[in-house]
Amino acid sequence: MATTEDKLDSTNEWRRELYDAKPEREGELFSTISGLENEPLYTPDNVEIDYERDLGYPGVFPFTRGVYPSMYRGKLWTMRQFAGFGTAAETNARFRYLLEHGQTGLSTAFDMPTLMGHDSDHPRSLGEVGREGVAIDSLDDMETLFEGIPLDKVSTSMTINSPAAMLLAFYLCVGEEQGVPRDKLRGTIQTDILKEYIAQKEFIFPPEPSMRLVIDMIQFCAEEMPLWHPVSISGYHIREAGSTAAQELAFTLADGFAYVEACMARGLDVDDFAPRLSFFFNAHLDFFEEIAKYRAARRIWARELRDRYGARNPRSWLMRFHTQTAGVSLTAQQPEVNIIRTALEALAAVLGGTQSLHTNSFDEALALPTEHAVRLALRTQQVIAHETGAVNTIDPLGGSYYLEDLTNRLETEAYDYFGRIRKLGGVVAAIKENFFQREIADASFRYQSEVEQKQRIIVGVNRYELEDEQPVEILKIDPALEREQIDRVQALRARRDSGAAASALAELKRSAAQEDKNLMPPIVEASKAYVTMGEMCDALREVWGVWRETPVF
Repeated sequence: MATTEDKLDSTNEWRRELYDAKPEREGELFSTISGLENEPLYTPDNVEIDYERDLGYPGVFPFTRGVYPSMYRGKLWTMRQFAGFGTAAETNARFRYLLEHGQTGLSTAFDMPTLMGHDSDHPRSLGEVGREGVAIDSLDDMETLFEGIPLDKVSTSMTINSPAAMLLAFYLCVGEEQGVPRDKLRGTIQTDILKEYIAQKEFIFPPEPSMRLVIDMIQFCAEEMPLWHPVSISGYHIREAGSTAAQELAFTLADGFAYVEACMARGLDVDDFAPRLSFFFNAHLDFFEEIAKYRAARRIWARELRDRYGARNPRSWLMRFHTQTAGVSLTAQQPEVNIIRTALEALAAVLGGTQSLHTNSFDEALALPTEHAVRLALRTQQVIAHETGAVNTIDPLGGSYYLEDLTNRLETEAYDYFGRIRKLGGVVAAIKENFFQREIADASFRYQSEVEQKQRIIVGVNRYELEDEQPVEILKIDPALEREQIDRVQALRARRDSGAAASALAELKRSAAQEDKNLMPPIVEASKAYVTMGEMCDALREVWGVWRETPVF
């Protein structure tokens, strides 16, 4: 029998002689949240690392270790805090508060009516105006939202998909009113309609015309707004719907490839648009799995853009991404514990090489965040940046036997999914077959079962509960703001040039009926005539119809 002082010749011998002699904890799982099994120890015996092939150097293909040579030693990630509630004036005040406290980029949340393409006075908007984000009905609201905020000095992110073209047009117009030309505006608009069909369900039109609108935006931005990211290909909501990390990785990249192929089918050169594609990932609680996910994503994207799609510009190979900590990991029980969860998730995003980061506030499982909670969330990023040492060297966990093995395994899982999606005929065909929806539903059911059986412990939920919890202060939206916003949009319609608005709307309909017309120019003109977002979406509904999903049980 070997002792701890004896030299062991292999990992297998160590396990047989020492590890297996001690019982493991029973009842809890040692696999990742995605279900990938973990060995008790990773060594050269069970992990093969080819440094040049698998890691390389930061800023060099395959970008496993980061997209820029200096990473955070050169520039910290952009610190964004998602903000939006009530009216444009209310959110404008929150934007100013965040900028005053050190935020370096704005990130805009819109309310449900805006996300679904309805104006605030639409019957379906009743009770939802300004509740989950800011209500934006027209260029008039966008002017108020960014009043006093110089758009040549900030980078703005907007989380909206089906009506993304209208919100981009509003923003462009505000920039021009401020004297900032289109080609100087910086930021990102989400626009990722494919993940809406897969996960978030905030779609309006059928997939084919929706894809046309996305490609119109990508083409328009490539020609008119070269500093703008016209689509943020989003795994975040796929993960929030219950997917595994492997599914988030695979489905997000598959969506990205679908947009690339659609742009190339339009006749666009891949190097004309690919450098401005961006991504948006979730940062969940399985610390090492999340870091591995980001590294695998960079490597896969670089390889496929270069080798499959023929991109020649190295900037086309770069996967730049924003990260948000996992909303689905937040608990209503003992909400202060969410501060710890968010800090660990944010650290994983930083160690994984994110370019931009939002940290959730601890009270978001209960309501929109208070100023106190959002300031703590921002301070979390600032502590990681300036006090932990995590930014002092690039990819500090690179070369870890465990991390490299996990990166490779996630990559393998992703390619397995790519093959299955191709066999179904591509992403849109797979959506219509409910492939993604079923895969996510199965993963979500498995995870919830593990929690209910206490195989996965959620602190404060299925272990370490408190019987008598004290409520925390939450943000409450004044119901009077809804009436105020309704009056605002109705007053706008009354005072605008009705002839110009009607003419612009008619031109948008004509263009939508012609498949070879890029819809961004008529949408911009309609915005300048103060046609509302809901009116534009209704015009497209008339031409294209709406999408009804077959439920998955």
